[in-house]
Amino acid sequence: MKRTLDVARMHTVAWPLIIGWPVGILALSFAICYAIFALIPTTDAQFNFTGAVFSVYGFAVAFYIQAITQTFPFAVGLSVTRREFYTASALVGVIQSAALATVLFALSALEAATGGFGVKLRMFGIFRYATDSAALEWAALFATLLLVTTIGLFIGVVYQHYRVNGLFGLLLVGIVLFGGGAILITWQRWWPDVIDFVVDTPRYVVLAVIPLTLGIAFTGAGWTGIRRATA
Repeated sequence: MKRTLDVARMHTVAWPLIIGWPVGILALSFAICYAIFALIPTTDAQFNFTGAVFSVYGFAVAFYIQAITQTFPFAVGLSVTRREFYTASALVGVIQSAALATVLFALSALEAATGGFGVKLRMFGIFRYATDSAALEWAALFATLLLVTTIGLFIGVVYQHYRVNGLFGLLLVGIVLFGGGAILITWQRWWPDVIDFVVDTPRYVVLAVIPLTLGIAFTGAGWTGIRRATA
């Protein structure tokens, strides 16, 4: 464990990338969205939704891709084992996801208490559309942030092992799975069943259990790949 924590510090040295940049991007996104909705005349809409908070999710993916493609070769050169590096990276991902989830949850609570910061803005409370439970809202934020973290690690491993061809192959697989799935569901007229499944399934399963399960799957796939990846 001590060795893993030592390796984790390799990531925390770049703390501006882990916390500073996501918070900075979030603050800038908020300032822009607030200014826009403050200038728009009051409407009858209950909320003025903006998806700017997803910039944090995109940053998480990018950070962990570069953690594998750039930091991993350096760490291996220092005799760090693949297991130690991957475990340390996953640990940093868990801590970062929990920290960012807490920040977003606090901002969501402030947003709700102030009527969307006085302009009916809904930027941070993206999961308040689905649940009124504070605990579940935090869990959903944590689970989804952790999911994109593991996706970033997995994409980084694919690139490290197969380079650009791996990324294009991964993109092709994604298009086939999602595109083919959409065609199949449309052909079989299953969309009402899909909607019923989402609506009828307990909220904690949809918002927390499924993202965490997918995150575990991506973590396992990434570990399998990094064992064979070249540094």
